[in-house]
Amino acid sequence: MRQFRVFSSTIRTWWLLVALGLLPVLHPFTAFGESPAAGHPPTTATDAGPLRLRLRYQVETAPGSGRFHRFSRSETWDPRQTAIIVCDMWDSHTSVNAVRRVNELAPRLNRVLHAARRRGVTIIHAPSGCMDAYAAHPARLRARRVPDSKPFPKDIGSWCHRIPAEDKLPYPIDQSDGGRDDDPEEHALWVERLKALGRNPNRPWLRESPLIDIDAEVDFISDDGREIWNILKHRGIRNVILTGVHTNMCVLGRPFGLRQMVRNGFHTVLMRDMTDTMYNPQRRPFVSHFTGTDLIIDYIERCVCPTITSDQFVGGRPFRFSADLRPHLVCVIAEDEYETERTLPEFALRHLGWDFRVSFVFGSEKERNRIPGLEAVRDADVLMLSVRRRALPEGDLAIIRRHVALGKPVCGIRTASHAFALRGKSELPAGHAVWPEFDAEVLGGNYQGHYSNAVSSVVQVLPEAAQHPILAGITETTWPQGGSLYKNAPLRPGARALLIGRGENGQREPVAWVFLRANGGRSFYTSLGHKDDFRNPAFTTLLYNALLWLADRPSRTADGSPDRVAGRQEAGKSTVGQAE
Repeated sequence: MRQFRVFSSTIRTWWLLVALGLLPVLHPFTAFGESPAAGHPPTTATDAGPLRLRLRYQVETAPGSGRFHRFSRSETWDPRQTAIIVCDMWDSHTSVNAVRRVNELAPRLNRVLHAARRRGVTIIHAPSGCMDAYAAHPARLRARRVPDSKPFPKDIGSWCHRIPAEDKLPYPIDQSDGGRDDDPEEHALWVERLKALGRNPNRPWLRESPLIDIDAEVDFISDDGREIWNILKHRGIRNVILTGVHTNMCVLGRPFGLRQMVRNGFHTVLMRDMTDTMYNPQRRPFVSHFTGTDLIIDYIERCVCPTITSDQFVGGRPFRFSADLRPHLVCVIAEDEYETERTLPEFALRHLGWDFRVSFVFGSEKERNRIPGLEAVRDADVLMLSVRRRALPEGDLAIIRRHVALGKPVCGIRTASHAFALRGKSELPAGHAVWPEFDAEVLGGNYQGHYSNAVSSVVQVLPEAAQHPILAGITETTWPQGGSLYKNAPLRPGARALLIGRGENGQREPVAWVFLRANGGRSFYTSLGHKDDFRNPAFTTLLYNALLWLADRPSRTADGSPDRVAGRQEAGKSTVGQAE
């Protein structure tokens, strides 16, 4: 009879969570049974051979620049010397949005763990504060039986708040409010629901997510830094992969987190698509939740450890949350005249963090014709170029050409009109290529140099273009231009001018236009982009709208009101000020 009551309680709890949208509709035995899951027999290491992984990391372009090249390298790991730690993938949380994201993430992570077990990788489940639920579980008992591996590292049982490599970089997000991003009304309902379930709303987790299988025959369960140290040393582990949540808190700081693993000599990586942050977009830097996660991953790649992705274990593409609909904007910057290596990242953080996933690729500080990390363009939905007179290695220019050939959108600012054209009779380095027709073929332009820097000019909205979505929200009809006026008239067929520049001596040139390429691809170009232009809201609105138009997204300023990014920033700043 007691077994029947337990069964009935399990069924009721399962259906309640399904009704709340917190669990997919799975069979209750699958959802709550720990091991083995249906279709997954007890695991033995059957997939022989090494792990072939691609590690991503970032290196500063020059000491103190604050800009980073993104690189990747291939490594081969012995699976018998590798462990995956599953951090705090709890069955509940104080934040209902965090619960939803864990439930979306967990099935993919479960596949990763099954694939890794088959390769002989050690799996350690670390749902902190939940050991009572596993007191008699074979995986918990196995962890407790591992002999001590002394001497223990200093503070291995403690939270690690920082390692020396982090001292050189500012922390990218404000998580001082705990990072909860719930709607206030829905959060209040969630608190009541947790109470109705008999859970403490301030600490509702009891065990690991039932969507993750624990193999009773080979896995380990522990949340203790010393125990996990013992497991790693006893099994000869050299390589550690951290998965789970939350990246900016537990995954970094727990006694078994990234910082402790790195400081104690393990070859450590974060599986960057099998994690999530606690970040509230109403806090600095006032970007979407998913952009907040990107910023934390950038931080980790720069000063903690490299990252990998789950597809390297299970195939396909890296995992992406269903609510993350941001197109990928890749900004390639390689020019020495207008400081876009500074102004564009600042613009992106302030204006694009809600609508785009943004990657920056910077030219080399030492080799003029080298742009490290240009491979990122392969994954771009939209390409932005701020490049001046570079002859690229043939393979690198081929990446740009392929993006264009696929009909993908291109945005060019200022020197992009002569991005891949050398001046005069400049010698072409061996193995390199140029594309002097890029301006005409891709941007629809006709660059012929510029007027004197001493000639001031103003920008004017063309009346016939005033209703174009790229001009939405721009209330000024004229404003001063920063920098010299470029000579671009006449434009190529298929180009439509939006703005003109008028020089003080009567010069008249198009300074912003859209272009429909021969393959149907969209392009936008503006000869604006001087550092003074970025101080002008009319220009930043123009560029923001242009990127939305290229990505085929509706303008956020179509009604003439301030864009929602700026509005959220002001609201967020007010909140920060009150808190401080």
